[in-house]
Amino acid sequence: MISPLIPTYARKDVAFARGEGAYLYDADGRRYLDFGAGIAVTALGHCHPRLVAALTDQAERLWHCSNMYHIPGQERLARRLVDATFADSVFFTNSGAEAVECGLKMVRRYHDTTGNPERYRIVACRNAFHGRTLATIAAGGQDKHLDGFDPVVDGFDHVAFGNLNELGAAITPETAAILVEPVQGEGGIHAASADYLRGLRRIADEYGLLLFFDEIQCGMGRTGRLFAHEWAGIAPDVMAVAKGLGGGFPVGACLATERAASALTPGSHGTTYGGNPLAMAVANAVLDEVLADGFLDRVEAVAAVLWGRLEALVADHPGVFEEVRGSGLMVGLKCVADNQAMVRTLLENGLLVVAAADNVIRLLPPLVIDESHVSEALDILERACADLEATEATA
Repeated sequence: MISPLIPTYARKDVAFARGEGAYLYDADGRRYLDFGAGIAVTALGHCHPRLVAALTDQAERLWHCSNMYHIPGQERLARRLVDATFADSVFFTNSGAEAVECGLKMVRRYHDTTGNPERYRIVACRNAFHGRTLATIAAGGQDKHLDGFDPVVDGFDHVAFGNLNELGAAITPETAAILVEPVQGEGGIHAASADYLRGLRRIADEYGLLLFFDEIQCGMGRTGRLFAHEWAGIAPDVMAVAKGLGGGFPVGACLATERAASALTPGSHGTTYGGNPLAMAVANAVLDEVLADGFLDRVEAVAAVLWGRLEALVADHPGVFEEVRGSGLMVGLKCVADNQAMVRTLLENGLLVVAAADNVIRLLPPLVIDESHVSEALDILERACADLEATEATA
């Protein structure tokens, strides 16, 4: 008999009753160090006081207001994002997939309104992840996500991540844009080099394409800059954001330059819940924290400590982990054995991590962790490595 919940998740056998900071607690009161953060969502930890206060205050005043009317919280958040980024305009959504969808529509309509309706195809990367809608699984191009959902939405051409030559060869007169995650998340924590990102900008300019970055997972301070592409000193034309933007409250955004955003006019796109007052109150509170003096510097500093400890761990346990990769507090450990087994072992020992492709486990802790949390996580990882090595020695 089917579950009342459609069985789309292979859930771990634990349910959490509450959270505080970097920790989650199950119904029996057992504490878990959360280095998954809801897959990079609870960027300020669980039940952050500023976010709780912002949500509570807004909930007592107004929950929902149609986008047929002005929503002051939207206008404030949009202005702050514009001031902090390359963007000139913002469209708010409920999720990352919706933010990508908005960007895909913007790309097509931009070329249509500039007299090139034949330009609709997007060059994306293999091993990517952009969401679970029909269009975004086509953009990601992974067989495991496309299986059973034929016909695949047309309009996407896939090339190897990090290969500018292959990308350039894929451009045709029908190409409209390039879509890339500066750090691939679900695909196994592959960080693009600065030279690659600069090359994307150069190619987009050369061929008259829009450069579209998906920073849903790697954005909002996770790499030590507000957005990962900033390390390369370049900017996209369109960018999808979500996850950490709401700190746990559902909210996404599509940011764009005036050139790209002007393609969307009244009636060309819309949302019922996107940009609702509750989401805007929480996201503005997140920005209060992330944009505060010293916040991103602290992220970068604790990330350096984490990386140093993880590199030593990999060196000490080559039979368990092959390498550490990623950027900032978006870290991947490539496992020698089954990564899902490692996720389970760490869960049993009180550390929450997330599996990814390429036999990787993801460490995506809240951005507010300190060195004590790093030490606690490494102690658990060390125990897991020792247990696995002992098991293999007696096998």
